[in-house]
Amino acid sequence: MLGPESQEGPVRQMVPLDLHAVQQEVLTCTRCRLSETRISAVPGEGAPDSRVLFVGEGPGGRENESGRPFVGPAGQLLEELLRGIGWRRPQVFITNVVKCWPHGNRDPFPDEKAACNGYLDRQGFALQPRVIATLGRHSMEKFFGPGQSISRIHGTTGRWRGILCYALYHPAAILRQPALKPLMMADFARLPDLVAQEEAADVAEPAAPSVLPALEAGEQPRLF
Repeated sequence: MLGPESQEGPVRQMVPLDLHAVQQEVLTCTRCRLSETRISAVPGEGAPDSRVLFVGEGPGGRENESGRPFVGPAGQLLEELLRGIGWRRPQVFITNVVKCWPHGNRDPFPDEKAACNGYLDRQGFALQPRVIATLGRHSMEKFFGPGQSISRIHGTTGRWRGILCYALYHPAAILRQPALKPLMMADFARLPDLVAQEEAADVAEPAAPSVLPALEAGEQPRLF
């Protein structure tokens, strides 16, 4: 169940909550070509104490105009899926692999994903979610590794820096293939149990603090 953690439960490791800093850096970022054609960067939004981090692929045209993630038809479907499990959008945190619109809704290029990778890492480190829910192929590859098929591993879990990751179809896939909706509803239905499972594991054995990866020689610190 989402919501404030019980005062009787374990105290979670405090982490630098620099979501606001990430937001400000994303809004002025010029690290890749996507900054040249955007109207607004889309850092992400949601509860800073969210138990679930949803990670999509990239903003669409409406997101580019509004500066908010998942506000178009795919976003409406995501909110419907959340309501189906008794959750509301303000309870979770939503972001994307790339923070600016790939013009024409094309797939983001590898160097564009690499330019945003530090922002996403820092968001995950600051939020310390119980579950990272990946939405679509590019998000899945970030947390599950390359060479995976979303049709094969949707509804399965893995670990990324100790955090449970859960692979889901992107809501846009349902807009293209409505027959996938019952499948995605069933996958979403598992989310509350996965969150409860991770919270129970913390009660049994408090998790060690997440650690940011060591920087390579000459590498600059990155956001999320």
